[in-house]
Amino acid sequence: MESLKIKKIDKVIKGNIQITGSKSETNRLLILKQFYPNLTIENISNSDDSILMQKALASKDEEINIGHAGTAMRFLTAYFSVKDGSEIVLTGSHRMKDRPVKILVEALTSLGAEIQYLEKEGFPPLKISGKKLAKDFVEIEGNVSSQYISALLLIAPTLQNGLKLKFKGEVTSVPYIKMTLQLLAELGIDYVWEENLITVQPKPAIESKTVIVESDWSSASYYYSLCTLSPNSEIILSSYKKNSLQGDSVLAEIYKDLGVETVFNENEIILKNTNTLNFKLLTLNLKNAPDIAQTIAVTCFGLGIECYLTGLHTLKIKETDRLVALKTEIEKLGGEVIITDETLHLKSSEKINENISIATYDDHRMAMAFAPLAVKVAIEIEDAGVVSKSYPTFWEDFAKISR
Repeated sequence: MESLKIKKIDKVIKGNIQITGSKSETNRLLILKQFYPNLTIENISNSDDSILMQKALASKDEEINIGHAGTAMRFLTAYFSVKDGSEIVLTGSHRMKDRPVKILVEALTSLGAEIQYLEKEGFPPLKISGKKLAKDFVEIEGNVSSQYISALLLIAPTLQNGLKLKFKGEVTSVPYIKMTLQLLAELGIDYVWEENLITVQPKPAIESKTVIVESDWSSASYYYSLCTLSPNSEIILSSYKKNSLQGDSVLAEIYKDLGVETVFNENEIILKNTNTLNFKLLTLNLKNAPDIAQTIAVTCFGLGIECYLTGLHTLKIKETDRLVALKTEIEKLGGEVIITDETLHLKSSEKINENISIATYDDHRMAMAFAPLAVKVAIEIEDAGVVSKSYPTFWEDFAKISR
């Protein structure tokens, strides 16, 4: 799909959308299913990342290319390390070869894994020789990407003696670590998290189990933004639960301040624009939900209010440097943005330039985060098909309620 021109939306937004299962939950469960074949997964994500994960796990090839799928790279590195007797080369896109994996590789090799760098030290591609890992203790910095930590936790119950994972320093991205642990608990795997130590018990087999994947909360964020920017709007989204495992479910709290009420019904949420906005500056620490930073920044720009977002250090190593990308594209639209390595400060602005072409940088979230601005002005999204990474039917769903 090439660039997509979106006309200014002149109608009140009303509609009902079914969003695919969470990519984060799906990819964790797909790894666990390799260890526990009697696990059944329902409402699997139809995202590119989850499809790539399934293909990689089913592949008989000696080299597996996972494209831009960062989660797959981290989880599969750990998985193939413990797949006894396998020998695999794990590679990805040009951007993936610039995304660091050294912290995870060092943690795995400290447990006895055999992993070699084939090009640049600390980066993919990797040659992984799978074997049984007998060691049961690993230490890792607490402020690293939660994907490294989750990758280790997913293989933990398959290790002969389980795993003791000790954190150095403060732990960030706690909700994603908790998601992994709660999915283990759903399968009957015992763990204890005390202070800076997580202990996971070994579990060679589980009883037959069906897990229904909750829909993706970060995908819901674009409808929260749309609802905020469109007076009197009402959007129904399914399938969501109040007690979510996903850190991005904090959206319901955040957008309450931005004028959206969330009503939880059985298996769905109703977003209602309350037409109330009583402040000029939104200050948030998003260290536990960095994937919704782009949506929130664009929402605030659309509302003409100032925002100061912190805890964004992981955004620099995503599909693109998301902080630089946000600054560049918002400033094309007439905004003013100041960034550091972990913060974004958007100044308030009165005007939005129309018919601006938004670059997406091979980043699905850039495309979807800017789409709701069509409530305010006509806008163009370059390489609009990039949304398939996490939400392939986004443009059809967006058109369904906005046209």
